[in-house]
Amino acid sequence: MGSTDFNETTVITPVARPSLTPQEVAQTMLNGFNRHYALFRYSAQRAKSLYESGDWHGIQQLSRERIEYYATRVRECAAMLGHALRLHQGGPSGQSQLDAQQQQLWLQAKSEFVRLLSGHRQPECAETFFNSVSCRVLHRHYFRNEFIFVRPAVATDYLDGALPSYRVYYPVQEGLENSLTRMLADFGLAAPFEDLPSDVRTLARMALRQLCRRLPRGFGPRIGSDCQIQVLNSLFFRNKGAYVVGRLINHGEVLPFSLAILHRPSGHLYIDALLHTMDDLSTLFSFTRAYFLVDMEAPSAYVDFLSSLLPRKPKAELYTAIGLQKQGKTLFYRDFLHHLSHSHDRFDLAPGIRGMVMTVFTLPSYPYVFKLIRDRIQKSGMDHATVRAKYQLVKKHDRVGRMADTWDYAQVALPKARFSEALLHELRTEVPSLLEESDDTILLRHVYIERRMTPLNLFLNKASDAALNAAVRQYGNAIRELAAADIFPGDMLYKNFGVTRLGRVVFYDYDEIQHMREMNFRAIPPAPNEEAEMASEPWYPIGPNDVFPEEFAYFLLGEPRIRKAFMQHHAELLDPHWWAQCRQRVTQGRIENIFPYDSERQLHDFRRRTPAIVTTTHSGVPHV
Repeated sequence: MGSTDFNETTVITPVARPSLTPQEVAQTMLNGFNRHYALFRYSAQRAKSLYESGDWHGIQQLSRERIEYYATRVRECAAMLGHALRLHQGGPSGQSQLDAQQQQLWLQAKSEFVRLLSGHRQPECAETFFNSVSCRVLHRHYFRNEFIFVRPAVATDYLDGALPSYRVYYPVQEGLENSLTRMLADFGLAAPFEDLPSDVRTLARMALRQLCRRLPRGFGPRIGSDCQIQVLNSLFFRNKGAYVVGRLINHGEVLPFSLAILHRPSGHLYIDALLHTMDDLSTLFSFTRAYFLVDMEAPSAYVDFLSSLLPRKPKAELYTAIGLQKQGKTLFYRDFLHHLSHSHDRFDLAPGIRGMVMTVFTLPSYPYVFKLIRDRIQKSGMDHATVRAKYQLVKKHDRVGRMADTWDYAQVALPKARFSEALLHELRTEVPSLLEESDDTILLRHVYIERRMTPLNLFLNKASDAALNAAVRQYGNAIRELAAADIFPGDMLYKNFGVTRLGRVVFYDYDEIQHMREMNFRAIPPAPNEEAEMASEPWYPIGPNDVFPEEFAYFLLGEPRIRKAFMQHHAELLDPHWWAQCRQRVTQGRIENIFPYDSERQLHDFRRRTPAIVTTTHSGVPHV
């Protein structure tokens, strides 16, 4: 079967047969994956049409729906195989124990699956699909490399699609402006640009300005003979933006960049921003944002390209950012096991204030935290199902750069010797239902894993005046942007927010989040008398979703430095009228403009700051 010919399938009718051959098991698995990836690519192609027509609600809906595609295909395939092979169910999870004949069949099916992946364009993702189906069907006793792909079997080095994954343009030969114009035209967007020549001239000036800053004085020509622009073939769509992702190679140096293309109300397109640093690109591909919709025949080629732009970002996070979060989980777990085998520090309780819903621990040498839901949640009306639903809401929602994404895992086995005594005591006391112990292993039945950040309360305790002011401003901006995205955080204490490497403040405690449209923001009515004002109980009725923003000051602004910074930047967050207006906009279906870059990266800001004085060489390369 061709690796990307999704119409070519083998029709199997398993119900009428007592069993399947290894070849049929492998083909069934691959058919299931191919169907999934065909739908995955179709979603990205639909996103282009929705973007061109300005259907922002359609793009958000598509993003939410796509997250479920993978699990649906896995369930379909697992049900087909389980029934066809007549596997008997055993164990508390309902997974199957294999007899000797079935074990041999599964081993042969895995080998046959590897053979089928010869020439496939997405072999790494297909292997992960095989694992997902296997883990749904088989008992965890079989979660080892003989039965599943603990290690990859098919290399993806230098793998590419039938068409190369990126295009190349040569500014020295055709001129920088001509190269940029052709680059943008090659994406084939149906909507017209408002003033492409003007945008391209500004882009050229911005690019030359950055090249001037990077080369030492007296170096020689700013544009080297090796100068080339390489851009990935597909646009990256998310919310209201379409992003060109590429790299400029000049004098042997690789310079990452991305262009943000937006819509005018008239439907015309314009280039809004040039992102040109690793930090810019890291923010664009952050774990705090919704997954991109991008059409890729060979995803490993895209990830390799992105890795050259962001060498500090793990490939697990890059796969996740482009919508292949299951492949991201696979790579993360492999990286994690590799790190465990090459380190000797111990898991311990995470620093910070102890939470009422989650037990959180970390490995100091690894930049992630592990979160387990407590057996006895110390909040009324909260249970495991509610907490999981909140985390799933966040996964499907537009996180606007202000909520951390998580990977959730089941049946995670870790070496017991690597756990501190304090952590073992905490786990045995607080999460016994999620814990299974043996002499040398701790098995976690369900755990969330997310990027480690510095808790905001700890950051503020040690911050200088300038750092505190910046962090409090970021904190208020996070609340504003979450509210604009239809998320009310609920518990806004500083301990529920973290500070990233780039200084952004991110929310990571989801058990009390609700949609803004569900809330009722009220002012506290005047007390009828002095006795009522002094009473321990409020003198006014309070509904289940009533919020009184004036009260935020009592538990947020006790420290004078924090109060000063907060009132300077975000005093209106204490005003119920501001919250009511925000809720009204959300209820009306407005999608606010929240983009992953600052105004200094925008073209109109550059034009304002630097009037154009440009001359041009005979080759069309501008001098600033």
